[in-house]
Amino acid sequence: MLLLLVSPDGVEEARDCAKAAEHLDIVDVKKPDEGSLGANFPWVIREIRDAVPADRPVSATVGDVPYKPGTVAQAALGAAVSGATYIKVGLYGCTTPEQAVDVMRGVVRAVKDFRPDALVVASGYADAHRIGCVNPLALPDVAVRSGADAAMLDTAVKDGTRLFDHVPPDVCGEFVRRAHDGGLLAALAGSVQARDLAALTRIGTDIVGVRGAVCEGGDRNSGRIRPQLVAAFRAEMDRHARERTAAATTAG
Repeated sequence: MLLLLVSPDGVEEARDCAKAAEHLDIVDVKKPDEGSLGANFPWVIREIRDAVPADRPVSATVGDVPYKPGTVAQAALGAAVSGATYIKVGLYGCTTPEQAVDVMRGVVRAVKDFRPDALVVASGYADAHRIGCVNPLALPDVAVRSGADAAMLDTAVKDGTRLFDHVPPDVCGEFVRRAHDGGLLAALAGSVQARDLAALTRIGTDIVGVRGAVCEGGDRNSGRIRPQLVAAFRAEMDRHARERTAAATTAG
């Protein structure tokens, strides 16, 4: 089942997400003006946790982090203490898989010691070639070696280019396969639009993350998340899931 993760930019938008709670699966807390995986304040995470239904998990980004394992581990623990169930770490400053594993092992220990049922997400960037960080296809192995629960790709530079502009669907499919082979969840984001859902469904993505696609005018910066747009995006997700199931049944 493909899960929908929606990223409000603050408490007010989170309340709009709460109005559409039946159509989404995870509410994601980030601070877009601090980067694609910018970390928000602990009190904002707590307020958003209180604003959305208890049966909808909250995820929180720890930031586009440097290679500073101790610093990142403390930040991750802060997100967990503040009420996040999914802890996402953007491995922005890690230039090798070994550095990424080093950071993620610290995060996993810090988070799991506090809350064993929390899910730790090793997040990389489809446009890694533009910023010099870890290759996208290395992320599943990084997550496995560090004991994380999921591997995710987003885009680092929000300039209108999309996930598939940097990592085509067949390569994203390899990312998903490697994640699943390691027993991980596979999450994909990065200016994802409704037209991408057929490919995302076909390759077996577990979680799709959106913001712009459910904002007024499709604008992640100046637009605001609207409940009806969340509902419409979910309807498209469900349609593709039904078509995929029907096709598999027919083939079988």
